Amino acid sequence: MKSVALISTGGTIEKTYDAFLGVLDNRVSVLDVMLASLELRALRIHRIALMNKDSTEMDESDHDMIASTAHWSAQHYDGVVIVHGTDRLQDSGERILAMGQPASPIVLTGAIRPYELRATDALQNLTEALLAVQLLSPAVYAVMHNRVLTFPGVVKDRRRGTLVMADELT
Repeated sequence: MKSVALISTGGTIEKTYDAFLGVLDNRVSVLDVMLASLELRALRIHRIALMNKDSTEMDESDHDMIASTAHWSAQHYDGVVIVHGTDRLQDSGERILAMGQPASPIVLTGAIRPYELRATDALQNLTEALLAVQLLSPAVYAVMHNRVLTFPGVVKDRRRGTLVMADELT
């Protein structure tokens, strides 16, 4: 049985609808609901609720905290999955990479559309990340929309609504 740290930082994947304010916001995590819907028989998940922020609100100290937590977790677990907002996911991924080679694979993932929406990519991306972290070698990756991207050079393509390698931007 593999043991994986699941670090939650917020982002669109975890946004919930506040009916009183009429907005999607990072108030409570929906990761436990998502995990409960999956068959994870050969995987032990260790949840680390680091923060619950939209990534556009993250600062340098947030990226440092994510990176240090990811490296610590990579030394203690078979892999690490970080749920992150896609707007600044590349900043955290590059910061993790700058700290050196991790002891186990570190996979960042997020969503373009929140889990609470009917047409969401959240559950697919989380499922892909949980599978990929068990199969990849130690390095820093982004997994989203049926792709595995290796840092450095991962960026968000706003036009296509996904993560890509920087040389794929047109």
